[in-house]
Amino acid sequence: MIYLNNAATTWPKPQCVQNACIDFFHQLPAGQFRSSVDTGKTDVFENCQKKLGMLLGIRETERIHFTSGSTEAFNKLLYGLGIPASQIIVTATEHNSVLRPLYNIPSIQGKPVIVPCNGNGRVLPEELEKCITPATRAVVVNHCSNVTGCIQDMEKIGRIAKEHHLLLIADISQSAGCIPVDVDGWMADAVAFTGHKSLFGIQGSGGYYVRSAVPFRPMMFGGSGRDSSRLIYQEENYEYDTGTQNGIGVAALDAGLTYLLEKGVETIHREEQEKMRWLYEKLACLESVILYGNLEENKGPVLSFRVKGIEASDTAYILQNGYGIVTRAGLHCAPLIHPWLGSGRGGTVRISISDQNTWEELEQFAAAMEEIDRMAAAEL
Repeated sequence: MIYLNNAATTWPKPQCVQNACIDFFHQLPAGQFRSSVDTGKTDVFENCQKKLGMLLGIRETERIHFTSGSTEAFNKLLYGLGIPASQIIVTATEHNSVLRPLYNIPSIQGKPVIVPCNGNGRVLPEELEKCITPATRAVVVNHCSNVTGCIQDMEKIGRIAKEHHLLLIADISQSAGCIPVDVDGWMADAVAFTGHKSLFGIQGSGGYYVRSAVPFRPMMFGGSGRDSSRLIYQEENYEYDTGTQNGIGVAALDAGLTYLLEKGVETIHREEQEKMRWLYEKLACLESVILYGNLEENKGPVLSFRVKGIEASDTAYILQNGYGIVTRAGLHCAPLIHPWLGSGRGGTVRISISDQNTWEELEQFAAAMEEIDRMAAAEL
């Protein structure tokens, strides 16, 4: 089985991550301010926060909060910021983890302003700036599209946001771990990430960061293990670790971060770009294949395509059941981008690689696509 659906969840995980999950069950429960036993070891939650800070360019590591993933992170972020949806600008590339909270959380009233993208998934900063009005208070931007792999110019967007005194919220779910991220350098006020993609954690892990100067309210209340005598919420003592955290998830994420910091995200990004460029060029030569995006825009480890005359879902079925190659078909939880791409209601077939994919696997995928192309071309 060849797995090319890493934009959904990376697989396999590095051996150190697998070991961390096994070791977790042989150790005393992670403290998270609760442990009555002094193990002499650094708290895994604090250790993971510090590693995330190094990887993502965040100085205030204590402001990194753990969740089950980006969906929970964005629900808490958008609720906690308390900004009406009508005063928030989002891009057409956004994932439903951003869009659905904005359209469904009762306290977030109205509809967000949507900034279009071009046919490659690029959001032009000048188009975003045109959407800003006196009522605008925040901008949400997907750093790397999970459909086309296009990376947005966060530095330029960050400067625009600050010039207009707006909060900048970045979705780094698809980029964290495989593309260099600099949250403080972007002047971002908040970001959300997931652990089970390129950070090589397991499903059910992730989190978000909120800069200390940003007013924020909690979405949940309960046990935290910090100050059990206090019952009334006070903003200056916001308990962001409410409830028992996902200890094994954080331990696995911590191990994944160790792997990434040792190898270097820049190295991973460079190697994956080389592989994606090779894949793009192979598919571009096929008569019946339609590619979405281009070599200049597709800088993340994601590529979308369709085969003429075959539904995207059918192409994915043929690849998996005829060749043992796992891909992904559909809208990829990003419904607003597809009209701009012209990919149709059925969406695209998406291939997405990770640091663990080999050249041999990519060559087998290319060979399978050549056979599918010949069959499709014969039917056209």
